[in-house]
Amino acid sequence: MNADRARRTMGNVLPPVVLGVVFVALWQLWVEYKDVQPFVIPKPTAIVDEFFDKFDLVLDACKVTGLNALIGLVLGTVIGFGVAALTNRFKLVSEIVDPLAVTIAAIPAVVIVGVLNRMYPLDSQTGRRIMVTLAVFFIVFVQVAKGLRQNDATQMELMRSYAATPRQTLAKVRLPNTMPYLFTGIRTAVPIAVIIALVSEYFGGTQDGLGSKISGTLNSSNKALGFAYVMGGSILGLLFFVGANLLEHAVVPW
Repeated sequence: MNADRARRTMGNVLPPVVLGVVFVALWQLWVEYKDVQPFVIPKPTAIVDEFFDKFDLVLDACKVTGLNALIGLVLGTVIGFGVAALTNRFKLVSEIVDPLAVTIAAIPAVVIVGVLNRMYPLDSQTGRRIMVTLAVFFIVFVQVAKGLRQNDATQMELMRSYAATPRQTLAKVRLPNTMPYLFTGIRTAVPIAVIIALVSEYFGGTQDGLGSKISGTLNSSNKALGFAYVMGGSILGLLFFVGANLLEHAVVPW
């Protein structure tokens, strides 16, 4: 059993790793062959060197962006789950929330970020966290609402035969069946949360996050440092994704 799991894990991990190594190798060879100047496109080796040389700076920026993404992810998940449960229980709530959620999701993120950043002081991270929360909310809301409607007919009939209340049916049948849908939403929302947190930093506010650092350094001659910040953002997104998968295996082992 463990051997089968190890083979499946390797089958999932190995192809993207090999593709990434090949891509970086071709990038390195192309830059050297074409003699591309470092202020245009740096070598991958120069980016890695800059990443470790300026590791403290990259880490500080990752902490700011990561905290914004984490807070928005948690709030968006909790609110999305709660609202989906309410819409499943009360038709009036569903009629109010469903079109509102679709409307919010249809508004471009850059518009909302621009408005939110002007609502709070320049040194505040609140607007960025609200933007991440809104993005995560819609994803989790849709998945949980779908999961609450996908119930086994036999289980529902059994609960009715026991004269179970709607609350008991929700706790014993609907919520357990919804867990896989919830974590599908979380896995989908995790990279979106990091991306939104990063992009939100392009539109004013404090200049201590990854988005601000990437924008500033890529517009300078030190492109290698800019790509080092991009590398930090990629690692941050990967850590969030791995964390979401570990949480899913802990909560939903089946």
